[in-house]
Amino acid sequence: MTKRLLAFTALAGVMALSAAPASPSWAADAPHNVILFVPDGLRATIVTPEVAPTMAEVRDKGVDFTNSHSMFPTFTLPNASALSTGHYIGDTGMFGNALYMGRKIPISGNHAEDSVTPFFENDIALKAMQAPDYPRGLLEPETLLAAARAAGLSTAAIGKLGPVGLMDIPGLEGKASIVIDDSTGTVIQMPAEIAPDVALKVGPAAAPPRVANGAGDCTHAGARAANEVQGRWFTDVTTRVILPKFKEAGKPFFLVFWSRDPDGTQHNNGDSFGKLIPGINGETSLRAIGNADDSLRQIRRALRQLGLDATTDIIISADHGFSTIAKESKTTSVQYDCSGVSGVAPGFLGNDLAKFLNLPASDPDTGKAIEPAKGQFSSHGHVILGDPAKPRAVVLASGGSDLIYLPGTNRADLAKRIVAFLTTQDYTSGVFVDDTLGKIPGALPMSAINWKGSAITGQPAIFVGFRSFATDCGRTPVLCAATVADTTNTQGQGQHGSFNRADSHNFQAAIGPSFQAGFRNPAPTSNADMGRTIAHLLGIMPKSAGTLAGRVVTEALKDGQPVRFEHQTMTSAPAANGQVTILNYQKVGPQLYFDAAGFAGRTVGLQAPAK
Repeated sequence: MTKRLLAFTALAGVMALSAAPASPSWAADAPHNVILFVPDGLRATIVTPEVAPTMAEVRDKGVDFTNSHSMFPTFTLPNASALSTGHYIGDTGMFGNALYMGRKIPISGNHAEDSVTPFFENDIALKAMQAPDYPRGLLEPETLLAAARAAGLSTAAIGKLGPVGLMDIPGLEGKASIVIDDSTGTVIQMPAEIAPDVALKVGPAAAPPRVANGAGDCTHAGARAANEVQGRWFTDVTTRVILPKFKEAGKPFFLVFWSRDPDGTQHNNGDSFGKLIPGINGETSLRAIGNADDSLRQIRRALRQLGLDATTDIIISADHGFSTIAKESKTTSVQYDCSGVSGVAPGFLGNDLAKFLNLPASDPDTGKAIEPAKGQFSSHGHVILGDPAKPRAVVLASGGSDLIYLPGTNRADLAKRIVAFLTTQDYTSGVFVDDTLGKIPGALPMSAINWKGSAITGQPAIFVGFRSFATDCGRTPVLCAATVADTTNTQGQGQHGSFNRADSHNFQAAIGPSFQAGFRNPAPTSNADMGRTIAHLLGIMPKSAGTLAGRVVTEALKDGQPVRFEHQTMTSAPAANGQVTILNYQKVGPQLYFDAAGFAGRTVGLQAPAK
């Protein structure tokens, strides 16, 4: 393994990890509030005054975090866990949106559908994780919302199913913070303390469904409208009911608003049926960005009308960026035709490994055998290799990257065989392995990306990223990125999860009484930093588990001072075919920020070391 210093920005002082103050900053002063606004899947450089005027104004008049970073992997729940706790993934244990749990977890009211690979954007699954072996509800560190509530603040989380519940899982049962998401009125109930006001001022007590024209498939295009109806309902509940209620309570508050757009619309967009261009840069996706922006505009207007704007900090932090889906591969054994595009099928990696290892493949959700040659694929792309009761390996199809669990014996030998295979495929780009498996040529250890901490969920054995490249879409490479994706969505739609800079460069900005005005911050920041900064602003100290915490972005606060940071590169030992995994990252003191990783020439934004 080698390291090479790429660049160094010398600024005054090195900032150490900042702890939250011992007593709340608002105790002796006027009430101080924080709103975390998450525009799901918003790329940093797509925000302009024309596309998203409110977010552009916050960025330009407040703090522009120009060097922002998603947590890796670049999926929603890993980043929700960082935003909600201020910790990296090695402490939170949210290694993906779906995890291999080793036992069946409820995902619906029908126990026949219980899954060993549950998708946790699901309130039933999240509520099931309040069992004694998960006393804090899946996450080991205490969440900011729970800590703020315990400190006497008013608290609420509104918006997207999954990340909203993860903020304070007891709230799904009406026992903690106000939690409102897609399943409010069906799986979970409208919180009793606001139900009468919602009925009077908003109307429907149940969240409307997402945009009705769907995801599309191989025979027809997907969504041609943004998620406006549902987004408007969440916004109305927030601005007409929750914010006035918080004003009336007269206490400081912490509110999380998680917009489904642009993520959901970009995933399902119908602008680019089977084509890479315009991909996620079409009119429908741009309207989805505007939809999220409109929610923020209404929230800021409500704050002004209630006289809360002068005492409220707003932090905008997207969970991740986005890429357009590509389906091309010449080496996969699982080819199929979709929309006239021949390429990879959902679950292609699991099925390729089954063939390579000569192991039977089965669907972890249905238990049925999978034979791609007969047109059989798993329901969500996940694949169990070997005996379903005692798997040799479990492959979770996650999108721009996959997780591989090795729950059996002889794990190190099997991992070496799998990594050697992965380095030979044209659709892969970068491999990381559990440190306990030892050094494996072609792969870097998971500790290099802060995946080794105090997490209580099972550790994946192997992470593999998929190849990305820039199309000729008329924009910069990070806005034209296309990624081979293990997903049920089709080519031309959107996906994330890879280790390219298009997915890791999320939009971040802030404005309010605690922040500098008109400040462009060149230092690297992450979603863990945003979580840690919120704790600092609220004067709370969540119960910490693990040491992989973010930092307070003091350089962006009033009277803040510049911080020193540096760029570095780490390179694995070469595989038998010479392939190496390269990791570009930055440092502020002990804090790590991951730009991109993968094989040379196969990851957008990856800088290979000079030879």
